[in-house]
Amino acid sequence: MRIEVLVDVKTTLGEGPLWDVDEQRLYWIDSFDGRVFRCAPDGSEVRSWDVPMKIGSMALRKGGGAVVSLARGFHFLDFETGDCELIVDPEPGREANRLNDGKVDKRGRFIAGSMDTMEEGPNGALYRLDPDLSLHKIDDNIIVSNGPCWSPDGETFYFADSWSGEIWAYDYDLDTGSVSNRRTFTKIDTSTGGAADGATVDSEGCLWSAQVYDGKMIRYAPDGSVDRVIDMPVKKVTSAMFGGPNLDILYVTSMAKPPLPRFPGDGVLRGSLFAIHDLGIRGVPEPRFAG
Repeated sequence: MRIEVLVDVKTTLGEGPLWDVDEQRLYWIDSFDGRVFRCAPDGSEVRSWDVPMKIGSMALRKGGGAVVSLARGFHFLDFETGDCELIVDPEPGREANRLNDGKVDKRGRFIAGSMDTMEEGPNGALYRLDPDLSLHKIDDNIIVSNGPCWSPDGETFYFADSWSGEIWAYDYDLDTGSVSNRRTFTKIDTSTGGAADGATVDSEGCLWSAQVYDGKMIRYAPDGSVDRVIDMPVKKVTSAMFGGPNLDILYVTSMAKPPLPRFPGDGVLRGSLFAIHDLGIRGVPEPRFAG
């Protein structure tokens, strides 16, 4: 195994690595600075786009451009013009909340949740944006929405409320996009100050969770047991996704500055985008939003 710094752009809050198999390009975001980045598999050809507010997540669209969860609602991002067009704000008037992490299911629906900006109260919810642009709330009473992803068959949905100390699993109905039977997939040891952040699932059905503030990438087997732990060069790792031409490179984002004073600082590599090679494991292709 080999860990390298792929791109050192010192993202204030790097998040949401997204590998696109069609373009063979990697996207990621800076949540706090409101920027979307793209690069080639080797970290070259870096390009960025500014968005008008904090950004929680993004997904590419089948018809071109992206859908993004900005602080105040779901928007379309046009890569040609850089313009953002509001689709819907699920929480108008709730200034203490913002939208956060999100991903797309196998049928092209975008699932993203909101969070309490002080990371204290269960004021957030989980939303599903369908291809017809209708919006549906699918869970609530969430402090910080993070780590949405699916099993390879798409029938199990994983999700974390970071400060609950748990990653949850739900039954997922691919025909309707509804969730049911929420249960604890695994418990997180928060005694070291860490919490479950972004996540991805590999082709073997194992879940990889970025343990933010604890500097670890943890691979969980389908039964929720810990299969592997990778110590990262920085403490504030935030999310991960497999990519590269063979889908066998694990790209990991990190943050340069903690969002609140109570969280710890980090070393010189803070905010870097990392690539982990030679794991012997492949990911699964990320779907595009069908709307």
